[in-house]
Amino acid sequence: MPGETDLIKLYSARILALAADIPHLGRLDAPQATVKKRSPLCGSTVTVDLRLENGRIAEFAQDVKACALGQASAAVVGGAVIGATRPQIEAARDQLKAMLKSDGPVPDAPFDGLEVLLPARDYKNRHASILLALEATAEAMEKAEQADCA
Repeated sequence: MPGETDLIKLYSARILALAADIPHLGRLDAPQATVKKRSPLCGSTVTVDLRLENGRIAEFAQDVKACALGQASAAVVGGAVIGATRPQIEAARDQLKAMLKSDGPVPDAPFDGLEVLLPARDYKNRHASILLALEATAEAMEKAEQADCA
């Protein structure tokens, strides 16, 4: 188990700066899809609203109630999400999960800023919170696409 000094290092100035400045914070007035995800371990939640145009995210908002690591993840996602396709979001989600759980590489651009969360690999109890923003975004995109087909 990592020690207290490691935990202090985990909450680096960069992670705290990201957590303090999350892009697209709030809610959309008329989202095409909304998904709320919750980490059962810590209670962190992320709610994502979005609208798609031509299979890409055109509008995005997120309500983030998470630890600093979950907030930092949401900040990176929020900064990179406009214009992304569902395959890009799903790939980033899967790459982030692999980075955290099985020493996989950092997610591809434009989500490569998630590398700031590499120190969280050793804190399994934080992984679910870190994954919330991408999981909610992927699910919201799927819902929006299904609504378009209905």
